[in-house]
Amino acid sequence: MYKNFLIWLMFALAVYVVQSSFLPLIHYNGIGPDLFLLITGSFAFQKGSRMGSFMGFVLGLFQDLATGTFFGFNTFSKLLAGYGCGIFSSRVIRDNFMLPISASVVSTSVCYFILMIIMLMMGYRFNPLVHMTMNLIPLLCYNAVFAWPIHYMVRRIIEKTADK
Repeated sequence: MYKNFLIWLMFALAVYVVQSSFLPLIHYNGIGPDLFLLITGSFAFQKGSRMGSFMGFVLGLFQDLATGTFFGFNTFSKLLAGYGCGIFSSRVIRDNFMLPISASVVSTSVCYFILMIIMLMMGYRFNPLVHMTMNLIPLLCYNAVFAWPIHYMVRRIIEKTADK
């Protein structure tokens, strides 16, 4: 139990280090991939909605604490993404090549629109079409590129930490 927790903790820390130190080198207008969202979606497809929402909550909380943005934005959106992906875990073929790519596009879009609605409710004013063009499209492209490698790593960790 503790060994599994430590493995996932080390994986999350390694992904955060890569996301915050190396991936800014390839950012486009300050937009880069959201690897924690990809981990949440892949984990939820493997383990179900309950564990997926828990993973989304933990990774979103970690991201909120580490980045210093509005507290709860990432926690809430990744929790919902984990739950949404986990709902379909029993209805899809888990070894399908297109599953992580299509799931990353859908979960990225859903998380983006959740955050955009919350920002509009908080009183921020911006042009949604311009904002989507400048932020959502590069984010979708990055997440689609990184979806399969992250899914592969999550699947391997789940296989290694499975109870025998």
